[in-house]
Amino acid sequence: MTLSAASRSEIQGYKARYPEPRSAVLPSLWVVQHELGYLPVPAMREIAGILGLEPSEVQAVATFYSMFLDKPAGEHSVVVCRNVSCALRGADELAAHVERTLGCPSGGTTSDGQFTWESTVECLGACGGAPAIQVDHRFHENVTPEVMDAILGRSRSQPAPSVGGESEAASTKQRGEPKTAPRAKRTSRPKRAHIDPGDL
Repeated sequence: MTLSAASRSEIQGYKARYPEPRSAVLPSLWVVQHELGYLPVPAMREIAGILGLEPSEVQAVATFYSMFLDKPAGEHSVVVCRNVSCALRGADELAAHVERTLGCPSGGTTSDGQFTWESTVECLGACGGAPAIQVDHRFHENVTPEVMDAILGRSRSQPAPSVGGESEAASTKQRGEPKTAPRAKRTSRPKRAHIDPGDL
């Protein structure tokens, strides 16, 4: 497997930015996931080669974080938090609603390839707005089944937003898809979105 020239260049840029190559592993993994949609083992080996690290060092980071995927996923990602605060405010019922609506279990992908969802994360760190979810790395709080339906409906009608990165922008241009506004830099916290059911 060979990464695109744009992705290789971006990874090399991260290597040059940090005093230690290991510091560039996280952003490099994002570069590859944005290009391929997941992190196949050959691609992680390629990252290791560019950074001058052992493949096991890159794979250890990729397997530690739940946001990195080891198999192809849907166009949109949906994560439902089921930790204590969210569970006490209806997360289990919300997860069951998502499963019925999307027609696949947690960890699965819809038949049309639009959504991959999971409800196995420990915590999204949004306890004050429980139950909380993430859709395409964006936070949504105080989510009810009705709010969830509205979010899924909007997501179906638009491409997943890109995360500011040259490789993703180039990939979008090559596919001829509508250009979307870049999200916050990878080092910043994902934007939280609150939807009032009364506004739906």
